[in-house]
Amino acid sequence: MENAVVGKREALTSILLAVLAGGHVLIEDLPGLGKTLIARSFAAAFGLDFNRIQFTPDLLPSDLLGATVYDMRSGAFEFREGPAFTNLLLADEINRTPPKTQSALLEAMAEGQITIDGLTHTLPKPFIVLATDNPIEYEGTYPLPEAQLDRFAMRLSLGYLDPAGEQAMLQRRIDRGSKPAVVSQVLSAQDLLDMRESLEHVSVHPDVLRYVISIANATRNHTQIEVGASPRAELDLVQLARGRALLNGRDFVIPEDVKALAVSAIAHRITLRPEMWVRRISGAQIVNELLGRIPTPRIEAREHRD
Repeated sequence: MENAVVGKREALTSILLAVLAGGHVLIEDLPGLGKTLIARSFAAAFGLDFNRIQFTPDLLPSDLLGATVYDMRSGAFEFREGPAFTNLLLADEINRTPPKTQSALLEAMAEGQITIDGLTHTLPKPFIVLATDNPIEYEGTYPLPEAQLDRFAMRLSLGYLDPAGEQAMLQRRIDRGSKPAVVSQVLSAQDLLDMRESLEHVSVHPDVLRYVISIANATRNHTQIEVGASPRAELDLVQLARGRALLNGRDFVIPEDVKALAVSAIAHRITLRPEMWVRRISGAQIVNELLGRIPTPRIEAREHRD
């Protein structure tokens, strides 16, 4: 993927972790930073079907999921699939569409299926939502509700490239001419499903589980937080940590795996008290403060093997 995406290895690794953990990703950042390119690159490398849909104020749930229509030739009603029937769905600027359409994805993201006119339709496996959200524009946007945010295993930002990365990006464009950057397929959709299954062989020490619980409980009892992390956030954090362990060549999770992923897995899932917005305090700041305060368990390698 780095043949097409320059200088974003950390972001690519984070998205890969979420994909391995069976989760969805929300990218909150400015336009033109490569979000669509990253999504297309992932789909190409894994051999996944890819659809991109631009979320707009007039987008209806049926435009996303599909609808039952009457076929005059056959005299019967038939279901016509929408763009959600794919492996990797890029939901571009998801906060530009009203909550009615945003919530149409809730069942799809949680269950891998959709229900229309009383009939349940199974989505392809794997099903991954990579959504983008412009955090600085408020005109004509609809903030994602807490229930929707809780469906995303991870939220991250890409940020600008450093000067060396920008020069490499521009030079690559000049060198390849008018040809688009090509990402070769190295895996298949079934390979991805097998990789997800391999996470189940990564062990998690009880002390690490207690560490995850301590972080979640701390968000629920924090004076600056109105609603703390959900049990789904704990489950996702454990799976993300197992994926990080696997990518680092380990078959066991260490507390540092949890610590490295806690902000991106939890910060977007807590609701701050209204006065915190006035003071410009973010969820990431509070989670970082909790990580510095909660004791990190010390676990010997021997205990992991046991």
